[in-house]
Amino acid sequence: MATIAKEATLCCDSATVPRKVAAAVSPSATEAVHDWSVAAGGDHLDQPQNKKSGAAPLIRNEHSANASTKGIQIMPRAQTSHPLDPLSAAEIAVAVATVRAAGATPEVRDSMRFIEVVLLEPEKHVVALADAYFFPPFQPSLLPRTKGGPVIPSKLPPRRARLVVYNKKSNQTSIWIVELTQVHATTRGGHHKGKVISSQVVKDVQPPMDAVEYAECEAVVKDHPPFREAMKKRGVEDMDLVMVDAWCVGYYSEADAPSRRLAKPLIFCRTESDCPMENGYARPVEGIHVVVDMQNMVVIEFEDRKLVPLPPADPLRNYTPGETRGGVDRSDVKPLHIIQPEGPSFRVNGHYVEWQKWNFRIGFTPREGLVIHSVAYVDGNRGRRPVAHRLSFVEMVVPYGDPNEPHYRKNAFDAGEDGLGKNAHSLKKGCDCLGYIKYFDSHFTNFTGGVETIENCVCMHEEDYGILWKHQDWRTGLAEVRRCRRLTVSFICTVANYEYGFYWHFYQDGKIEAEVKLTGILSLGALQPGESRKYGTTIAPGLYAPVHQHFFVARMNMAVDCKSGEAYNQVAEVNVKVEEPGKDNVHNNAFSAEETLLKSELQAMRDIDPLSARHWIVRNTRTVNRTGQLTGYKLIPGSNCLPLASPEAKFLRRAAFLKHNLWVTPYACDENFPGGEFPNQNPRVGEGLATWVKQNRSLEETDIVLWYVFGITHVPRLEDWPVMPVERIGFMLQPHGFFNCSPAVDVPPNVCELDGKESDVKDNGVAKPIANGMMAKL
Repeated sequence: MATIAKEATLCCDSATVPRKVAAAVSPSATEAVHDWSVAAGGDHLDQPQNKKSGAAPLIRNEHSANASTKGIQIMPRAQTSHPLDPLSAAEIAVAVATVRAAGATPEVRDSMRFIEVVLLEPEKHVVALADAYFFPPFQPSLLPRTKGGPVIPSKLPPRRARLVVYNKKSNQTSIWIVELTQVHATTRGGHHKGKVISSQVVKDVQPPMDAVEYAECEAVVKDHPPFREAMKKRGVEDMDLVMVDAWCVGYYSEADAPSRRLAKPLIFCRTESDCPMENGYARPVEGIHVVVDMQNMVVIEFEDRKLVPLPPADPLRNYTPGETRGGVDRSDVKPLHIIQPEGPSFRVNGHYVEWQKWNFRIGFTPREGLVIHSVAYVDGNRGRRPVAHRLSFVEMVVPYGDPNEPHYRKNAFDAGEDGLGKNAHSLKKGCDCLGYIKYFDSHFTNFTGGVETIENCVCMHEEDYGILWKHQDWRTGLAEVRRCRRLTVSFICTVANYEYGFYWHFYQDGKIEAEVKLTGILSLGALQPGESRKYGTTIAPGLYAPVHQHFFVARMNMAVDCKSGEAYNQVAEVNVKVEEPGKDNVHNNAFSAEETLLKSELQAMRDIDPLSARHWIVRNTRTVNRTGQLTGYKLIPGSNCLPLASPEAKFLRRAAFLKHNLWVTPYACDENFPGGEFPNQNPRVGEGLATWVKQNRSLEETDIVLWYVFGITHVPRLEDWPVMPVERIGFMLQPHGFFNCSPAVDVPPNVCELDGKESDVKDNGVAKPIANGMMAKL
């Protein structure tokens, strides 16, 4: 794993840095400041107080440890935000200012570039305490019973921010923890009021790239004289037509080592400088080799290796409306309105959501995008029943199948190298979402430390989803039918040419569906006249789309029927087996479901098997339903695949987690990303999941984390051009013995419209008769 500089200040949580940090920091330095006050009559919670520790060279003592609080009124509670709420714009500003002020020298401070500022999520017992006494759902039952009654603190521990900082001068990456005790004070003027808790330099890594770097890279390449000459050979002299997409180099040899911050751009060229919406990806520029030093922003390698003519302008390349693309739009699309005259069925309090017995909290990070926290279902007299601690999409990888330059290097880690959240859209009602919409904004830092806001970043709305259940008694003709409604929480991001929509759907029957929608523009290559390639599909003259795969990783920290402090989950694999002919199967029709308990991490490295209807069940080992069976939730795979590259493929050094569809680990606060925290130019083989599971920890009764890897193999078609219709992929979490009967049986009926003739569709002006075949038979 990446090594951490031993010089460090206090480390507030083992989650703040990669695992080896704990060994690099002295025992006293790992103690955290909690400063919990307890109501009268109670005892102090067993939380250690920190001791003074020497500051790291990154930090100036006078600002980090002795920040002035003169004239500051301390609030009676540590914060007004829930412990899981995303950082506010003010909190991000305070965190950045605190770290910048703590720089050891002016040169260090001026060289700081802020990759990521996120909430340092607290321990789970802090969240349970907040939900019990400080924030909705205000349920003390969330906490386990203690002898002598509950100990109720008068305030929560301060919120903390975790910052990933890149030093542009030294090429070093560091991780900082800042306590945000007095953020409210910034509204009254004065400098920052945060406090640095720890800082560590992480050696031998490169953090994700930033949009500012991409823009600078494009300008540097366009200004490079040999590049201009190469484009002139291809008939292009107007650099405003040129598009330079900076791609991370990955890791293929020591030349890609993280000692330098490198990009290897892909080049494209538009045909019209006065058309901002022209599809520039329709003219890839091939044969030019460019490598850019992103630290110093200079071209360090350039070679015009092969003169491949630019593809001719494709008349079908654009996707804008009507005449702007040279076409005509349909004229027979009638308006479709989603109306909820009494408003939506969900309720929102800050980031806390309640809908149809579900409740959860919404989070957002620059890397993962949407995060769903504290998922629970209110089940009648059984009360609030937890299902999952945390759900998110933590990584995605897009490997291409063409072995030729430059396509073999196209293996983007879109979360770890770029960030799904930082590339999210501001969503538009009526286009991205329909109906009664609740939007959530997101805040993040830009490269230089400024705070930016994506308004309407997360969309939440209800959808009608067809029939929930139905039965008609054929003897009487009487029927009961219910419409299905689901709550959808989503965001959409653009990473270069592709768009990805990430969705979590909650259903009235207790299901949770994870879905990814893929759209956008194909990443193309240019062909010589008369050339064709078996590694892709010819889209237009001189233009082809390489075959590729899209892989996504969902990380699900489950909590099936587990309250705070409980770790009573296990995972079983279910396969349907065909019984051999014999005395118990004389009709040769027998088959049954067989369960296998996954007892350890190495045993739990599993792949899908549609032929055996394979699925996995997370069960609570100490809670049963009315039949005496353990309660559980099962993971049902959707369509899926595995990497089609050979095991020796270079990109699999960094993406070893793609080798299996399911991994299961016990929860560890520093195991958050399947390829490690810094996959960009990572030279270490198998970092992340593939290394963690070698410990072969027990899974028999623990705090379970499911890592589900799902993918799609994309063999492009002409119908994917010029913009790809949405492809869908995902999986389902479904209750399995969690309830005593169908939880959807109490959904009320809709008002039927059998007598509403005015809404019936007519054929040639004649209303369709209403058929009732069963009644006619009777």
